[in-house]
Amino acid sequence: MASIGKRAVVIGAGMGGLAAAGALAGRFDEVVVLERDSLPDRPDHRAGAPQGRHVHALLTAGQQALESLLPGFTDGIVAAGAVKVRANADTRVEMPGYDPFPARDHGWLTYAASRPLLEYVTRQLAEAAGVEFRPRCRVRGIETTADGQAVTAVRFERDAGETETLACALVVDASGRAAPTLAVLEALGRPAPEATTIGVDFAYTTQVFEPPADAAHDWKIVMTMPKPGGAPRGGLLAPLEGGLWILSVGSVGEGLPPAELGAFMASVESLRTTTIGDAIAHARPIGDVVCYGFRESIRRHFGRLAPLPRGLIPLGDSICRFNPVYGQGMTVAALEAVELKRLLDARAGAADPLEGMNAAFLAGIEAVIDAAWQMSAIPDLASPTARGERPANLPFILQFGLALLELAARDPEVHRLDAEVRQLMKPPSALMDPALMQRVMAVMAEQQAAATA
Repeated sequence: MASIGKRAVVIGAGMGGLAAAGALAGRFDEVVVLERDSLPDRPDHRAGAPQGRHVHALLTAGQQALESLLPGFTDGIVAAGAVKVRANADTRVEMPGYDPFPARDHGWLTYAASRPLLEYVTRQLAEAAGVEFRPRCRVRGIETTADGQAVTAVRFERDAGETETLACALVVDASGRAAPTLAVLEALGRPAPEATTIGVDFAYTTQVFEPPADAAHDWKIVMTMPKPGGAPRGGLLAPLEGGLWILSVGSVGEGLPPAELGAFMASVESLRTTTIGDAIAHARPIGDVVCYGFRESIRRHFGRLAPLPRGLIPLGDSICRFNPVYGQGMTVAALEAVELKRLLDARAGAADPLEGMNAAFLAGIEAVIDAAWQMSAIPDLASPTARGERPANLPFILQFGLALLELAARDPEVHRLDAEVRQLMKPPSALMDPALMQRVMAVMAEQQAAATA
């Protein structure tokens, strides 16, 4: 494969940065990842990823994307202890009106593991592909040509305070908050991108458990959803490597709960069903209770700006930070990295492969971001406490969703299709088939008739 340039730099070694590194590996003479944290030599938590101590979901499309970027990813996480889960047969989904929702085998596997395990395996594969990681390096700025038309280098500071400059042709900003990219725009006197936000004030508390020796269930994962209008609390119990369980209990608008085991167990007892409480009644807590608060989802519309400097590409949370309750972040970042790889390969023979590439990239990932954003924004905006602009047809969208859910409960094929869309394996347009929509509308009519009877 012909080299596109001498050096590419990735800012951030989270899952977005790791996916980007996989996309760049072998396409530049050097690929360097700058990370402000220490990078552990085993699966372990990082101070810069506090959310990493909670339940993480890698959607099927994300697992497939990471496999395409770094072959061996799936076998690697399984060898490290990731638990195979049959979608949807191994998951007990409890929601009002469906306790549980029908458990059917959709024909593919998902994988349950901790965030540290996913990062560690992905980082090992990236290193094997020739990527260089520089930990404890805090980025201080991205440098550009005098006219601001192209990036030229990344300036960073090491632990001891010494500053270095790394010349490069391409910079991927996977820092999570886009601070380096926004600073470039400000320095050039250019406006920041418009941003769409949805305030959710979501908080969750997590505890790891060693299951009781006699634990025997027909599920590997339990998801308990709150009752509309009732206590806004839901729970997710999932397996971890090492034969452990991880349980996160989340709520909206209640503030950050105390990191204390008694308070955590009380929150479990307040869940709408007793399934999770019964399962952990004789389980042994491992480690401390940890809490995390998430104030708002934010989507930065970089594509609406005049083109960014040549060679500057924001990716992952730097573009769109999703409500973590939907488990979309890692998957969307991996799919964005697949698009980055596709564009690099398609342009490899061009006279100037990087010219206009960031604009093409931002346009190419819009559909993926749209799909994930709508799937999280609509249920979030359904909450009366959420802050954000609601679509005028929100009541219809919510009614349509309830009818689709009922049809999925009745029809295994519709259930599978809906799961494929939620796993980002297929676009939402797959649910807009005229025959399917006609069936959903018929169920809507049934539900409306029942509500007025």
